[in-house]
Amino acid sequence: MDASIVIATCNRAGLLGRTLDSLATTRVGDGRRWEVVVVDNNSSDETSDIVRARMAAFPCSLRLVMERKQGKSPALNTGILVATGRLIVFTDDDVLIPPEWLAAGIEPLLARSDIEYTGGPVRPLWEVDPPSWMAGDPGLLRGPIALVDYGPESFVFEERLRIPMGVNMAVRRSLIDRVGGFHLGLERRGNSLMGQGQAEFFCRTRAAGARGLYVPEMWLSHHVPASRLTREYYRRWWFWKGVARAQMQDLHPITELGLDLRTVPKFLGMPRFMWGSTLRDAGAWLAAAIRGEEVRRAEAEMALVYFAGYLRTRRRISRGAHLDLDPVSLAEPSPGGSSVEAGP
Repeated sequence: MDASIVIATCNRAGLLGRTLDSLATTRVGDGRRWEVVVVDNNSSDETSDIVRARMAAFPCSLRLVMERKQGKSPALNTGILVATGRLIVFTDDDVLIPPEWLAAGIEPLLARSDIEYTGGPVRPLWEVDPPSWMAGDPGLLRGPIALVDYGPESFVFEERLRIPMGVNMAVRRSLIDRVGGFHLGLERRGNSLMGQGQAEFFCRTRAAGARGLYVPEMWLSHHVPASRLTREYYRRWWFWKGVARAQMQDLHPITELGLDLRTVPKFLGMPRFMWGSTLRDAGAWLAAAIRGEEVRRAEAEMALVYFAGYLRTRRRISRGAHLDLDPVSLAEPSPGGSSVEAGP
């Protein structure tokens, strides 16, 4: 099997149906074999029925996996274990995929031994028009809604200190076997918006010397619900990103720029340079507020909220808080248990 597309889902049957229907139009080269693995993570809606109804007529093997341990990371890890492809392609249950997407993502990996993962643009499918404070190309404001576009030219991610979005990436199984799956300690729990499992995964691939390729032709469209286009949602997302990155500081102390966070000067448990950046962000927020620059003000505000989450977590760690961030192995299935169904 050349490629396995893995989709984790929970209670989004309507969106999942559209995603699968768009995947059914996929075109790949002659002789290429692919499959789709849908991991149902405790859905109480018609998710399983939506998948089963499409199995017989689907253009490739469409498999349904039931994962009882709640969370995207355990669901994805189970999908990886079940998948049979030498390339694992990750996307979400709320995307629309053009016919050439899969070929664009996997052909560089099949043709080049020096590339171990690929990723491409993620374009918006707005449920409602975005607010005025997101006008233009708001760099810091793309993350919470999982959008990315690095331009029309291909490049190696490591050379520009970039990573792909988890909603649109293909990874060699051999790389996953080498560095492990997705961390369970960075999962969203309760009302948190932690969700930095994929970013942490790429910290490990970078440390392992892996190289990835940005592929502009590997694009897809991602549903952006109205509920995520509010300042409240953005503040929560950036706060929890700060929490997650503060937890990752001890696990991955070497930054993309080669800076060792274990040895830099600190104040209140934080790298001292972060305090300087925060003072500049506070000044930028004030200046933007005075000038009425909505986008710049929103970006500066989110940087400050990120710092607040980071600071709170580092203070907790300095007081002895325990964080379960041991490396994840794919040697055994998720302790939550799983079962698999496949079409004829």
